[in-house]
Amino acid sequence: MLGISPPRLAAAIAWAGFASAALTAQAPLDFSPAPDEQQLPRRMHSTMADLPRITVGRVGGDLVGTDHRVLQAAVDYIAGLGGGVVEIGPGEFHMGDSLHLRSWVTVRGTPGQTVLRKADGVVSALALDGDFGEEQITVVDPTGFEVGGGVAIWDKGAQGFHTTVARLTGRRGNTFAISRPLNADCMVANGAQAATVFPVVSGYDLEGARLEHVIVEGNRERNVALNGCRGAGIFLYRGFGTVIAHCTVRGYRGDGISFQQSNDVTVEHCVSEGNAALGIHPGSGSQRSIVRQCVARDNGEDGLFLCWRVRHGVFEANVLEGNGRYGISIGHKDTDNLLRQNQVRANHQDGIFFRNETLGMAGHRNRLEENLIENNGRGREVAGIRIRGETRDLVLRNNTIRDTRADAERRQTVGVWIEEKAGALTLEGNSISAPIPIRDQRPRPTR
Repeated sequence: MLGISPPRLAAAIAWAGFASAALTAQAPLDFSPAPDEQQLPRRMHSTMADLPRITVGRVGGDLVGTDHRVLQAAVDYIAGLGGGVVEIGPGEFHMGDSLHLRSWVTVRGTPGQTVLRKADGVVSALALDGDFGEEQITVVDPTGFEVGGGVAIWDKGAQGFHTTVARLTGRRGNTFAISRPLNADCMVANGAQAATVFPVVSGYDLEGARLEHVIVEGNRERNVALNGCRGAGIFLYRGFGTVIAHCTVRGYRGDGISFQQSNDVTVEHCVSEGNAALGIHPGSGSQRSIVRQCVARDNGEDGLFLCWRVRHGVFEANVLEGNGRYGISIGHKDTDNLLRQNQVRANHQDGIFFRNETLGMAGHRNRLEENLIENNGRGREVAGIRIRGETRDLVLRNNTIRDTRADAERRQTVGVWIEEKAGALTLEGNSISAPIPIRDQRPRPTR
């Protein structure tokens, strides 16, 4: 021992502990950014771990309601905070207008239980011409048109992108204000009309939106048709980078899922069935699309319709069956896409169809790999793959093309049909079982 009394030793130990704590308290905490921390591309802050979140439901939740208004309130609240998550509880929600997606907002339903049901539609002729750019319409019969509801306006000449889809924002008698200017003249003499039809889920001018685990009931029998350029059960217009995952659209009086002028869209694990028109419809310059592990069945037209300028996309592991026209349709400037490991079966016409386009507008350099194309054709003889137009440099590799039905029921009698204007293509490793494995109508070179 050093001759220090126990009381003094205890005091010394206590002082040492106090001094150590004081030194520790004085040492500054290091809040400096980590080497990999970077600001977001369009924000002056880095990625946050916790984002705004709100729940909405028929009962319980932060917001409670049963129709589109409570859903929209939740989405707009989160959008006002810069993005985050809206969680929707189980049950059916009555949709008198679209659920309008917002940038950087994730809308997430309860898997298998969140249903958005399109309201019954009404139609009226216009009483006055609707002029291009005008922001009001006058209808003959206003019954069923409600302020805050969705509306579409068109005439016989204002189809496709010229159809206007908007919201009714005010009323004076038979005249309603609309949220968007009319895209075209809609003339009484040309059958101008308005109808309470709209996409059940809609997204315009978006970036980074996400939709998950939502079931769309289209209420097809009680609505008139809305074309796929302006509507679908789920519809995007300039919806860049949007993700649609684990969603179902059924019974819509138009397309199931349509996205137009929307780059870098991903649609995965979705079902589009029993809709009046196209199952899945990427179009109008939508590039770098990914459609993966989806099902498009029993739709009125094509299962997967690549519209105009659909390029550099990946369409893989999808099931396209029982559709009223083609399983897959490719055409106007739809180039450089990869279609692989899809099952294309029991569609009414050709399994995969390249539309009749001139050289500058044909679907060049598409690759079809490891697809199963079987049992297509109802009531007429068809091909597993039919190539029309001046289409060039296709690659058909390791596909299985067959008809397994009884002899009397077989209609897929041609494996690959190459029409006379088609150019060079690659056929490698395909398994073809058909009375005519390859019908090549291209002129033979003369000597």
